[in-house]
Amino acid sequence: MDNLGFDISAVVASLGIGGVAIALASQGVLQDLFSYFSILLDRPFELGDFIIVGDYLGTVEYVGIKTTRLKSISGEEIIIANTDLTGSRIRNFKRMIERRIVFKFGVVYNTNVEQLKKIPFLIERIIKETEHTRFDRAHFTGYGDFSLDFEVVYFIDSNDYTQYMNAQQQINLNIKTEFARHDIKFAYPTQINYLQEIPSSSSNGNKPQAVELETGTK
Repeated sequence: MDNLGFDISAVVASLGIGGVAIALASQGVLQDLFSYFSILLDRPFELGDFIIVGDYLGTVEYVGIKTTRLKSISGEEIIIANTDLTGSRIRNFKRMIERRIVFKFGVVYNTNVEQLKKIPFLIERIIKETEHTRFDRAHFTGYGDFSLDFEVVYFIDSNDYTQYMNAQQQINLNIKTEFARHDIKFAYPTQINYLQEIPSSSSNGNKPQAVELETGTK
């Protein structure tokens, strides 16, 4: 072609520039394609799995060559690029065998020692009597600003969130009932102020008295 008078250098340069442009333009598509094959082969999730990716959560409804679609719990469809999925930490709740639950509560400071000792055993019995639960521990963990704090840990033998909430609701109701039966009171934000009475100017011999005022919000 050079002997025929064509400018080969210009043609080669044009082909080189065009190849670079095509490579750059297809880079994102190829990354998503490779990510698609990675999802198919590695199988971090499947259709119907409930996953969390960053701030997004939902049920996997479709896995395409470029994107994956989730159905969020509020109803809208979330479309995520496959490259973003393979480059993120994915939490797959469908494969969770059991759910670990931690909850805390506080009782008032004037709860006596015998009542404090009794609370872990009450919690243990309540959780063991609740279906689909496995008790782990209940401890008096420390002294809060306005409460004596307890921490409870147990397990649900299912990944069903509704089943977990049903169990937690039953546990909360039973704790409320048992605490009322044993005269154990839950704590709420409280502040106690100690005021000293100002002595009267009259010489009646009365001594100043300390007045305790308790204020709080429920």
